[in-house]
Amino acid sequence: MEKVALNYGQAAYRGRQIYSWLYNYKNRFKSIDEINGLPLNFRNQLIKGGFIFGELMLKEKYLANDGTLKLLLNTRDNESVECVGIPTEKRLTACLSSQVGCPMDCKFCATGKEGLKRSLKVSEILDQILFIENEMNQKVTNIVFMGMGEPLLNIDALLLSIRSINEDFDISQRKITVSTVAIPKMISKLSELSFQVLGKCQFTLAISLHASNQKIRETIIPSAKNYHINNIIDDCREFVLKTGRRVSFEYLMLNGVNDKLEHADELSNLIKGFQCHVNLIQYNQIKEVEFKQTPSQYSQLFQNRLSKNGINVSFRKSRGLDKNAACGQLRQNAIIK
Repeated sequence: MEKVALNYGQAAYRGRQIYSWLYNYKNRFKSIDEINGLPLNFRNQLIKGGFIFGELMLKEKYLANDGTLKLLLNTRDNESVECVGIPTEKRLTACLSSQVGCPMDCKFCATGKEGLKRSLKVSEILDQILFIENEMNQKVTNIVFMGMGEPLLNIDALLLSIRSINEDFDISQRKITVSTVAIPKMISKLSELSFQVLGKCQFTLAISLHASNQKIRETIIPSAKNYHINNIIDDCREFVLKTGRRVSFEYLMLNGVNDKLEHADELSNLIKGFQCHVNLIQYNQIKEVEFKQTPSQYSQLFQNRLSKNGINVSFRKSRGLDKNAACGQLRQNAIIK
C-alpha cells in the first residue's frame, strides 16, 4: 500500500492509512469514498484506477437467539458463500468457508448437496472476516475453517489466508483451526507447505472423523473409501511428530449410527497413544437427510466412556439452531428460492 501511494505521488504514510482503515473493524463501509483521512484527489485517483475494497456482497443475514450471526454473501460471479460469527464472553470466532459448495458429499451435510462450484480466492476468504467484524462491531479473535468446502482442496489459498490472518488481522496461528474430512497425502503436504509459506505450523488440525471404523465412515462419507481410517490416524501421528501440535478429531453424534458405547471403545483403541483430542458434536437436523440427533443422555454416556478410556474429550453443542445452523442451509435455501 505504501508503493501504491508513492506511485500516485503521495507520501508513503498514505498507504499505511489505507491499510489501517481497511483492517479496522469499526469502519463498517469498505469504500474508498469513506476514507476521509485521504485527500479527495487521491481517493478519486484510486477509484479511477480501478481499486476496490472487498470481493463479496451481503445477500442475507440471520441473527440467532444465542447471538450467533450467519451471513450469506454473494461473489462477483453471482455465486454465494456462508460464514458465521460465534460470540462468547471472551471471544468472537469466525467460521469461514474455503469453497463455493463442496465435492465431498458427506451424507450428513447440506453443503455437498449442490456439489462444488469453485474454490474461493484468498481475498474472498478474508472478506468473510471483515463482514463478520463489521456486522458484529467486534474484532474477530479466533478462526475456524469449518464452513463450506474442503480446505485442503484449496490449500494454497488456505495458507496465504492464514498468513494474512496472522499479519493483517493480528490473530495468532494457535487461534486458528483447519478442519478437513481428510484427503490422501494432503495432511503431510499441509505441514510441509505450512513451514514453507508460514515459517511454522501452529494452527490446530481438526479431522472430521465421525466414525470409529472404516465401514461406518464409508456409509456417511463417500470419499472415505479412498483413504482408510487407519492410514488417516497414521498420518495424524506423523503430523503431531512434525509440528508438536495435537490433532483434534471431530465426531458428529448420529443417533443409532456411531453413538453406541462399543463405538466409544473402538474409537479409543483407534486413537490412543498420541497427542489428540475428541470433539463430540451435536448434530444440526436438516430436512434433506435421514440422520437424527443423538439424545443428550446417550451423548453424555459416550463422552464418559471416552474419558474413562483415557481420551481427552469435550462436547460441542450447536449454536444458532433457530436460524439455519447447519453448514450450507442458507445457500441451499437461497438456491431453492
